[in-house]
Amino acid sequence: MSTAIVTGASSGLGEQYAVQLAELGYDLVLVGRTASALESVAERVRETGRDAEVMIADLADAADLERVCERARRRDVGMLVNNAGVGTPGEFVSSEPRTEQAMLALNVTAVMRLCHAALPGMLDRDRGAIVNVSSVAAYTPSDTGPGYSASKAYVAALTESIAVKTQGTGVKAMAVFPGFVRTEFHQRIRMDTDWIPSWAWLRAQDVVRASLQDLAIGRTRSVPSTRYKVAMNLARVVPRPLLRRVLAASSRVVDRA
Repeated sequence: MSTAIVTGASSGLGEQYAVQLAELGYDLVLVGRTASALESVAERVRETGRDAEVMIADLADAADLERVCERARRRDVGMLVNNAGVGTPGEFVSSEPRTEQAMLALNVTAVMRLCHAALPGMLDRDRGAIVNVSSVAAYTPSDTGPGYSASKAYVAALTESIAVKTQGTGVKAMAVFPGFVRTEFHQRIRMDTDWIPSWAWLRAQDVVRASLQDLAIGRTRSVPSTRYKVAMNLARVVPRPLLRRVLAASSRVVDRA
C-alpha cells in the first residue's frame, strides 16, 4: 500500500483522515504546525500498524510549502488530502487585507501547489487519488467571511478540472463539501456558533468515512450529509438574486440575535 499525505492533520477532519486511511492500509505523512498534536495523531496511526511521518510546516509560508511539495513528488505518494484551511469571519470591508491574503495562501495557493506537485507522478504511475476539502460555503454568497466562500469555490473548481484530466485513468480526484463540523475550526477564528442549530452539526468521523466511501466508488463530489445535499442542490438551482435576498435577510436575523 502507498503513502497518503494529509494536511491539517493535527485535529478534526485531518486527524480522522489520517486514522481512517491508516485503517485502510496507507502509511501517513502528517502535515501541520503543532508538533505535539501531530505526534499524538502519529501514535494513533502507528497503533494500526502503519508508519507515520510528521512534517511540521506552515503551508502559508513559501519555504515550508515547497518542502511539502517536494515530499508530494515522491513515488510512494498514492493519495493527497488537502484538508488544511482557515477562515476569516466578519465583514469583508472591515477585514485586514493581510489576514485575507494569509487565508488565500493556505486555502488556495497551498492546495494548488500540492495538487500540481502530486498529480504528474500519479498520472505517470496511473494510480492515486487527490481529495480536496471544500465547503458548502463554496456555493453560497456570504457577507460574513466572503473570502472563505470564494477560496472554497476555487478548491471546488480546481478539483473538478483535475477530475476532467484524470477521467479514464487510474487517478481519482474528489472535492468534499462538509457543512458545520464539530472541530476546532470555529474556535480558532473566534466565530460565534451559538446561532447554529444542533441539527446542522456533523461529526468529523462521519464526514471522513462518507467521503472515503464516495471516493472508493469513483465520485468526484462528496457531500457527506443528506441535509447538506438538499441545501447545496437548492443553492445551485435557486435564482441567484433570490438566493442573495434570502441570505441577506437571514444574516440580519443573526445579527439581531
